[in-house]
Amino acid sequence: MIKNFNKIIDNIKLMNLPQTEFVKFMEDIHNPFIVLIACILSLRTNDKTTYPATMRMLKLGRTPQDFLNVKLEDLETAIYPVGFYKNKAKQILDIAYELYNNYNSVVPKEIDELIKFKGVGRKTANLVQSKGYGLPSICVDVHVHRISNRLGIVCTKEPEETEFALKNNLPQDSWSEINTLFVTLGQNICKPAKPVCTKCKLTDFCKYYKLNN
Repeated sequence: MIKNFNKIIDNIKLMNLPQTEFVKFMEDIHNPFIVLIACILSLRTNDKTTYPATMRMLKLGRTPQDFLNVKLEDLETAIYPVGFYKNKAKQILDIAYELYNNYNSVVPKEIDELIKFKGVGRKTANLVQSKGYGLPSICVDVHVHRISNRLGIVCTKEPEETEFALKNNLPQDSWSEINTLFVTLGQNICKPAKPVCTKCKLTDFCKYYKLNN
């Protein structure tokens, strides 16, 4: 067990930080296919852009079968201006086709199976497990990676290293909430360039704060 981890989680919750509409949506949807394609949209795109793009996309379809009838140009228009929207539109349609034809339209639960799909890495696969299926899983995005290292609960260079370090040292019942809590903390307080340490309740535990103050 990582030292002080429970106190860190409790203090993040005490800050009662506002969540973006996209974070709230991903917490509430509980649909593996929608979690999958929404996460693809979110890659290298901020939540303010991703959320309305996701809502427009879902007007075109909500199942793999729905997307078999969606034209590439229509999907591109719907998800614009997310980053790399042309590539992402093609990826989503390809995934829908593969799910329909080879998986009976059921998104697989296993990470090793999920990462076989084009455009799906471990971050997305873990999010599908966690938010889509309610399974214990740690989705490590830039926020989780940055904050875990700033706090000193891991010492890693790559997100995949962070994922395994956290999974090896935390009880499974804490895994699924880490992404939402750390993302919200990263968006409001522990920002990449200028963290707002004066408003943070984690300074007693934070390696970054102790080194810079």
